[in-house]
Amino acid sequence: MFLVDRSGRRYPLDEPRWRGDDGSPLMVAPLPGITRADVDTSVRSAWRYAAALPVPIAHPVTLGEGWTPMLPLDLDGVVLRVKPEWLNPTGSFKDRGTTVMVSALRRQGVTEMLEDSSGNGGSSVAAYAAAAGIRATVLAPEATSAAKIQQSRVHGATVELVPGSRQDTADAAVRRSASVFYASHNWHPFFLQGTKLLAYEIWEDLGFAAPDAVVLPCGAGSLVLGLHLGFGELLSSGAITRRPRLLVAQPGHCAPLVAAFAGGAGETAPGEWAPTVAEGTAIARPVRDREVLEAIRVSGGDMAAVAEHDIGPATFELAGRGLYAEPTSAIVVPAVREFLRRGSLRRDEATVMILTGSACKAADAVGRLLAARNPS
Repeated sequence: MFLVDRSGRRYPLDEPRWRGDDGSPLMVAPLPGITRADVDTSVRSAWRYAAALPVPIAHPVTLGEGWTPMLPLDLDGVVLRVKPEWLNPTGSFKDRGTTVMVSALRRQGVTEMLEDSSGNGGSSVAAYAAAAGIRATVLAPEATSAAKIQQSRVHGATVELVPGSRQDTADAAVRRSASVFYASHNWHPFFLQGTKLLAYEIWEDLGFAAPDAVVLPCGAGSLVLGLHLGFGELLSSGAITRRPRLLVAQPGHCAPLVAAFAGGAGETAPGEWAPTVAEGTAIARPVRDREVLEAIRVSGGDMAAVAEHDIGPATFELAGRGLYAEPTSAIVVPAVREFLRRGSLRRDEATVMILTGSACKAADAVGRLLAARNPS
């Protein structure tokens, strides 16, 4: 088993490396997947699917991530199955990727790491680095929600705020990578090996069957790629007979992948994007854009850009049903309606909707939405 870059060059799995010699992102070579018999039902976390990972990890760095519930939600007469990912230890789906990435890094002897994040990824890396005894530095946009910054600092990470956009932060981290190991959740191949386990969990949630479609938000696309990998492996192992369609939402103010998808392009184009309340998806230049676009197309899926004025109402609509999702997650609600209108999603299908993070960690953004909704 090995890592591979876009040029096809291979690299050993046990080498601490975050990108290829050609500067492109790395992927683990295709794996055969597992079946129901390989699930370790004695483990109540994402690690019950450890047999699907490319290397054995005897002592994982785990905080009990994964195994989130699947809740029913009636949306305009369509019964969706919702995964509230804020029930992961640090409040977002990022813990699924971080537990595997940090476990692999500790196994490789890494003692200090650098991460860049708009919030959820950074707080997740801070927590798991603390659990692993690894020193962590997190670069974050200066406009990041205070709660996310605070959480990273409380876990012991050094947090540095970078002026400008989310992309400016990512660029600063790449420059810094010459002096400290860059363990970006957007770049590191083992992060995807963790997010792919959500596909296995959904499969088990549904009685070891695949859904017809999964609706999810997207910034850099680590969750899209994780689901693509996981369902692809289940298809390879014979555990399922078809891939679910990946129906992916981005905010209209920052939707480079939607623009490329709609135009039939294989990668995103440079462009100017506006700030959005869905801060976790504001990635102007996704590093794995080619792979994300291919994954959605291979699944027979679709993409939609959500208007900024629809994000606040969607956040309150979910909250009115007891689901306190951050605006980044809430974009899936208007996206579901758009996919139904197009016919990309059908009312009689088994559809899973992913809510990626908690509004408790986006208190500033939600407060602004509340003030705009109820001006004094």
